Amino acid sequence: GASAGRWPHAAHVVGGARLRAHGASDATRVRAWCSVHVGDGVRPLHGAVRIMERMSNIPARRFGSLAAAMVTPMTDTGEIDLTSAQRLAIKLVDEGCDTILLSGTTGESPTTHQPEKNDLTEAVREAVGDRAFILCGACSNDTAHAVRIGDGADGIMIVSPYYNRPSQEGLRAHVRAVTDATDLPVMLYDIPGRTGIAFSDATLDILAQHPRILGVKDATGDVETGVERMHRTGLEYYSGDDGLNFAWMTGGASGFISVVTHVASAQYRRMIELLDSDQVWEARELSYSLRPLVHAIMGGGQGAVMAKYALWLQGVIDSPAVRLALANHFSGSLHHAVRLPMVGISDDEVSALRRALCTAGLL
Repeated sequence: GASAGRWPHAAHVVGGARLRAHGASDATRVRAWCSVHVGDGVRPLHGAVRIMERMSNIPARRFGSLAAAMVTPMTDTGEIDLTSAQRLAIKLVDEGCDTILLSGTTGESPTTHQPEKNDLTEAVREAVGDRAFILCGACSNDTAHAVRIGDGADGIMIVSPYYNRPSQEGLRAHVRAVTDATDLPVMLYDIPGRTGIAFSDATLDILAQHPRILGVKDATGDVETGVERMHRTGLEYYSGDDGLNFAWMTGGASGFISVVTHVASAQYRRMIELLDSDQVWEARELSYSLRPLVHAIMGGGQGAVMAKYALWLQGVIDSPAVRLALANHFSGSLHHAVRLPMVGISDDEVSALRRALCTAGLL
């Protein structure tokens, strides 16, 4: 694929949902799908002729197609381990990720501070350069704080304000304020199970009119409604639930933002390639083969903790330490310092995770 500046090969592809929403002709859509912006010009993507011949329906992917919701590695004393973060980011990109989400929920955004977030973004940018799109989470229920997030990023992801649960009017005002504080492309994050407030249909319809609000990470668990919203608004949709990645992609999503991709980037990249080439059955079988791993990492509801332990078992990061908001199981030699309210996991849980990784051939 082609690349330009900081954008990954898929990020500047024009087309898909937006063009369909605006009633573009088939010929216009195909030319757009097969083109990539380079500076002020446009040139064909590699394989454009073949793509045009089969009238590809690959959607727009301005945030890439495979994103890792990256954990924030920490030392046993609870400081951010920038060396491990750089090593992890390089691994993720080498294995197929074209986007890295930093300082999201999985990145422990509630218990990391803004200077730390800035240092993390700078370190990851230094490590991967222009090979990946850097998306940063504006994950605060304080609008005045959220508007300060985004330095060094290629785009930002705005979550609905959690706990204080504003009205839909307040939610729209929050999103506009954060969006207008930068010149970056914006993805919305709809995860009502954690925030206590969902984006309504009316709110999405209104926010979709903003020229820099381009996508939605959907972790509602409701693929049917999401697909309808995707077609109605023209926004790019990204799965926010590893157990539903295949369902979202076959429904027309642009990609997914994954926790399990910490250990299965190559497999998920292959799944996307299969779907892009209309090999749905093969992609389904690959997706199904990953289900035990998905359950091992995401089944308990603390994906950040499990992903860190998986990476630690693989030797990618030096410690599975988390910041306590995720609890503290004293497990002998496996006990690590954490920043509350995160906590570690028990010896039995580590053993189960190890078995799942071994079964998947990842350890």
